[in-house]
Amino acid sequence: MGDTNGQIVAGGNGQGNRLDQLNGPSDVLIDKETDSLIICDRETGRVVQWSRRSGTTQGEILIDNIKCSRLAMDDQRYLYISDYDKHEVRRYQIGDKHGTIVAGGNGKGAGLDQLNDPYYIFVDQQQTVYVSDRNNHRVMKWNKGAKEGIVVAGGQGYGNALTQLSCPQGLFVDTLGTIYVADSANHRVMRWPKGAKQGTVIVGGNGAGEGANQFNYLRGLSFDQQGNLYVADELNHRVQRFSIE
Repeated sequence: MGDTNGQIVAGGNGQGNRLDQLNGPSDVLIDKETDSLIICDRETGRVVQWSRRSGTTQGEILIDNIKCSRLAMDDQRYLYISDYDKHEVRRYQIGDKHGTIVAGGNGKGAGLDQLNDPYYIFVDQQQTVYVSDRNNHRVMKWNKGAKEGIVVAGGQGYGNALTQLSCPQGLFVDTLGTIYVADSANHRVMRWPKGAKQGTVIVGGNGAGEGANQFNYLRGLSFDQQGNLYVADELNHRVQRFSIE
């Protein structure tokens, strides 16, 4: 807090696939157990781990040959990775290179056992996996061990009705099972209570623009402990913070 300059903690040696380089990193999380960063290095097709200890000059490859979109980690330190090429989400133990399919994995499609360009993922304490199924314009919930998922938001085609999502991205699920989703192409954040057939717009929804109540193609979202919502507003090149009642 208060810094005006950032500090490079991974990469910073140009674009490439050496162990001291990154290429198009698209997600990162902190593994507190090992005090390291786990990075989805999208364009090299790998997931890498970088120690946060000072003096670290390169990372190590955890998983190779994966078209990784986003990462999540559960309370048991299992790693979840969405693969936009295989249209699946896999769960890995750290050190395991193969993983287990926990969502999708039946080719690209709109069936309940399929995904089409899975993007953001959220995992709850029961190891339930929620996925932004971007090109199916829906959020899917896969209970632990399930062979197919449940549509929990959207799934009514591309559109801007309250029953619809358009290219959903960032995702957060609270302890009551309420879903918060970045409805990207509709430039709004929606809240879907557990079991609801339609959502409500909590911020945005005023068309694409630069106003304080507008977005231009939003991506990730996150909450802090005070309940403030942070939204990555991609084409406005900014992060916005909102106080949500």
